[in-house]
Amino acid sequence: MDKTLKKEVISILVDNQSNVLTRVVSLFGRRGFNIDSLTVSATNTPEISRITIVFTGTEQALHQILTQTEKLEVVRDIFTLDAGNSLYRELLLVKIKCDKNDRTAIREIIEIYRGKIIDLSKDSMIVELTGAPEKLDGFMDMMNCYDIAEVCRTGITGIERGIREHNIEKN
Repeated sequence: MDKTLKKEVISILVDNQSNVLTRVVSLFGRRGFNIDSLTVSATNTPEISRITIVFTGTEQALHQILTQTEKLEVVRDIFTLDAGNSLYRELLLVKIKCDKNDRTAIREIIEIYRGKIIDLSKDSMIVELTGAPEKLDGFMDMMNCYDIAEVCRTGITGIERGIREHNIEKN
């Protein structure tokens, strides 16, 4: 049996009602799965929300969590977002301590990564960067030689390329 760990991104379409997130997340916790990233968002249908969960596990663990999550009555559809057929994005806000001597060098790095300075003071700047998680990781690697005061990342959200018919009818 293959025990190789890999990162999985799953998308869950759920009823837009109270306690749905708690029910889904507690299922992961009760089964011993650690969630690496979690985002929840509205969809084009007001009564349905999308939960995107990133976790690391074996192929067997993925199958188990998909099967058990699918059984929840609040779940309309659940599927894996395959990296080759999906787009992942994340938002990063980072506050960098800097003075006027560091600003030019930091700004050059920000421009290369297509980021945006959204706040500037005498002793710091706040940068906004959106993109694939690997892009944000690369940016943070470049910023390691500067004094990072705070970091906030939204977590991965993703969408499949092309059209997918979702099973959103209530069981």
